[in-house]
Amino acid sequence: MVLGVAAARARRRYSRALEERGWLLERERQAAASGAVAAERARIARELHDIVSHNVSVMVVQAGAAREVLAASGPAVPPDVAGALVAVEGAGRDALKELRHLLGLLAPAADGSDGPEEALTPQPGLDALSRLVDRIAFAGLPVDVFVSGEPRALPGGIDTTAYRVIQEALTNALKHGEADRAEVSVRYTGRSLRIEVLNTGPAGPPRRSPPGGAGRGLLGLRERVAVYGGDLDARRRFGGGFRVRARIPLDPP
Repeated sequence: MVLGVAAARARRRYSRALEERGWLLERERQAAASGAVAAERARIARELHDIVSHNVSVMVVQAGAAREVLAASGPAVPPDVAGALVAVEGAGRDALKELRHLLGLLAPAADGSDGPEEALTPQPGLDALSRLVDRIAFAGLPVDVFVSGEPRALPGGIDTTAYRVIQEALTNALKHGEADRAEVSVRYTGRSLRIEVLNTGPAGPPRRSPPGGAGRGLLGLRERVAVYGGDLDARRRFGGGFRVRARIPLDPP
């Protein structure tokens, strides 16, 4: 009788220990996922800062150039026009300052500063897709690209998001060593941009991804696509390989 009671208590203790371990592992998993999402949001904020700042910088430069051309044209230019250009130029410079402060709050730099006065360059978009494909192919993964629909100019943030989806999907396919070929499909429709990245691989049970690998990268991709009201689906393909699909809404042309 005593042995039976002791065994029951031991089983209960063991069961509680398993539950606590499972709870701790789940908390760690959620913390890791939250950290990955927060890091991706910081990266998105920095990239959007670069896109917006680049465009505003171009506006400021163009307004200043137009003002100088008008000033050289003599008194025939209405003063209201010159005043409007001065206002545009000043508002643009103020906007750049506020963007830098905002970025410092949302995504501080690794050294704790709110971003150096560095040269502003546009983030990569689909116009850089061929260079990405060449790099991936040079690393050992052949890639075929198919574009359908009528290509159109995309807003900077959406253009960068589309590029990042393809970049992450191809990098994962290369990094995890399962794929022997990949296909990238970019389809323009009247209301959305649709992206699909397929890679072929050996049939059978999937290999385990290393910690911090594709899982967190896909969390970041979903976060990026969701910023623009889109959705992303990533899953193993029947028979081997992996598929990533993304849909990003677009304003009607």
